[in-house]
Amino acid sequence: MHRLKSIFIGDTAGGVMLLLSAVASMMIMNSAGADLFQKLMHLPLSIGVGGAPLTLSLHDWIHDGVMAIFFFLIGMEIKREIKAGHLARLDQLMLPAVAAAGGMAVPALIYTLFNGMDPATQHGWAIPAATDIAFAVGIISLLGSRVPMSVKVFLTTVAVVDDLGAILVIALFYTPGIEMTFLLLALFTTAILLLMNLLSCRLISLYVFVGLFLWYFMLKSGVHATLAGVILGLMIPYRLPKRPEDSPLHHAEKALSPYVAYCVLPIFGLASAGVPLAGFTPDLLLLPLTLGVSLGLILGKPLGIFGMVWLLAKAGILNRPHGSSWDHIFGVSLLAGIGFTMSLFISNLAFDDPYIQALSRVGILTGSLVSGVMGFLYLRFVASGATPLHDKG
Repeated sequence: MHRLKSIFIGDTAGGVMLLLSAVASMMIMNSAGADLFQKLMHLPLSIGVGGAPLTLSLHDWIHDGVMAIFFFLIGMEIKREIKAGHLARLDQLMLPAVAAAGGMAVPALIYTLFNGMDPATQHGWAIPAATDIAFAVGIISLLGSRVPMSVKVFLTTVAVVDDLGAILVIALFYTPGIEMTFLLLALFTTAILLLMNLLSCRLISLYVFVGLFLWYFMLKSGVHATLAGVILGLMIPYRLPKRPEDSPLHHAEKALSPYVAYCVLPIFGLASAGVPLAGFTPDLLLLPLTLGVSLGLILGKPLGIFGMVWLLAKAGILNRPHGSSWDHIFGVSLLAGIGFTMSLFISNLAFDDPYIQALSRVGILTGSLVSGVMGFLYLRFVASGATPLHDKG
């Protein structure tokens, strides 16, 4: 019972809840209630007063609104890591940063090899480039002391840098058109948040209030609205007092994390992970789109991450994490192939066609499942063996 409780309350909570919601979504999409569920997702909802309320479908409210809360938490996590975590020192950052870059570039290249000549699918190149922090860190936490702390830190830092890269990719490559008036208003609102930070304003509620305007201006500008959450998270004050728990960012992150784990991510998984299996045949797994996504995650991530670490270590430029073996590095590079949340999110941005979206989801689910299982089994039964480290270099 204690073990079960720790799974649903500890670091694994977000990943477990997301997995359960994905399973529920698959069940709904392959039940008699699928049509009703689809109609519900496309139901228009309006918020606002006056003559110009903001109207979006329920799916878009989840995708653009609810997920902004997730990105708000991501922004705060990134800031904490930059200020006093794994990204605070250059020597701590270099190896995972280069590894993360390789772990984004190689999957994108594999996807492009399969889909680069197809105008309908080539825009999805970034789908397999993402890593799901909640799942990857959740799985490695299940292994306990079998994995050295330095390896866990390495995976976490790779995932954080990967998130930074995914945010930049969304901003640069998945913004269809820009409305300059609203973009300028968004920049002005960002300046207000920055000024509040510089003046050491500690009222989180005031930041959130201004952040709502930033979200609206971002949405109207054409830049994806969830980036407002990242900006807001980066603006929350982080100080290093005698008691770090007094930091406003610490309080906000601690308060928000349960809502993201138990509400935001399950809602997103329920709305985005389902794939209708009617007419599904194994041949669909061999289509260029599904192959590009799944192989990008299964092969591209370990090739990119492990390959960059190996090259840097053999060249004598950087050393792998202290106390780790090459088996550990390979195992966590397999886990990095779990692209679930961010991959699904980018897929929704990349494609409008429901059929193409469904195929990309098949690739995401297949690649993430295989990567997670392979990574866990490798770290559990190979890397955690009592044999000496395979390579001291």
